[in-house]
Order: sequence, then C-alpha cells, then structure tokens
Amino acid sequence: MKIGELAAASETAVETIRYYEREGLLAEPARTGSNYRSYGPEHLARLRFIRYCRGLDMSLDEVRVLLRFKDSPHENCGDVNSVLDEHIGHVSRRIKELRALEKELKELRSLCGETREAQECGILEGLAKASSAPKQQRAAGHLKGLHRPG
Repeated sequence: MKIGELAAASETAVETIRYYEREGLLAEPARTGSNYRSYGPEHLARLRFIRYCRGLDMSLDEVRVLLRFKDSPHENCGDVNSVLDEHIGHVSRRIKELRALEKELKELRSLCGETREAQECGILEGLAKASSAPKQQRAAGHLKGLHRPG
C-alpha cells in the first residue's frame, strides 16, 4: 500500500508516518519502480502498536524500548516491566498535578460567582495578580496565589 493508504488504515497523518520513519520507529518501506513507498501489513501492525503506545502517553523513547523487545521476542522482558512501572509512576504524578490544577481552577472560578463588568471580574483579577507574582511563587506550570485567604 502507498503512504496515503497506510495513513488511512492506521488513522495516522502522513507526516507522522514519515516522522516515525526518520526516528527509526518504523522501518523504511521498499520502493516501487516509480519510487513510491510500498508498505506492507507489517508496517500497519507496527504503526498501530506505536500509535496505541503513544495513546497511552508513552514517550518515543519508551516506545523504542518496547519495539526493541517486540523485535526480539526471545529476550527476557524485565526491561519491559521496568518501562511500564516507570510510566505508571509518571502517570500517577501527572494525575496528582492535574488534581491540583483542577482545585486551583475551581478556586479561581469561585472568585466570580455572577455576571458583571469585565473590569470587576474576580477571575480576571486573580489571573492578573497571579501572573505578575514572582516566579518562585508559581507552581510548575500553574499559577499560585489565587487562593482566598482563610
């Protein structure tokens, strides 16, 4: 199949397929006499595997490790377990960060309980105040200082 057909079958953008090829995740396909890429079912299966892993928010490096073991089916899978354990830890940390973000956004939302003129909007005021605070008072990726006293 041509790259457009592979893209459609895998629901992947053509540029993403080319990127995965450049990154060495997807083997370069054979070329036809007219120099078109010619992909086989093994490319589709591998691309689906990569996309599923990426959908699980795995990094390209994590996917590389998994593919290395997938390509060497007789090796011990201890490193596969380690990759997944590390990824689970990463996901757990992100969930904690997202919960903190949700709490902060809800607190920000509570600053403006009714419709009023924008110049009196507690949310805009809170955002302006927090965005002008010194960097050390801001959480990584989140703005601190929006919380009401007490």
